[in-house]
Amino acid sequence: MARAMFEYTKTVLKKVSFNSELFCKELEKAVKRLLPHEIKELEIWVRKFTSNKPELYACLAIIK
Repeated sequence: MARAMFEYTKTVLKKVSFNSELFCKELEKAVKRLLPHEIKELEIWVRKFTSNKPELYACLAIIK
């Protein structure tokens, strides 16, 4: 079930990536919900996903 939450989180983040505020809020929620090892995996995914989206770089601070 936890894996399903991780995949759902990625789906939501993709859908709200047009708005940096929404992206940051959803990322904050994800960090609260996911397990520690999933957060590390999410950090890797977010770094790759935002590599060509400079408006979302500020949200990376949430994961650190």
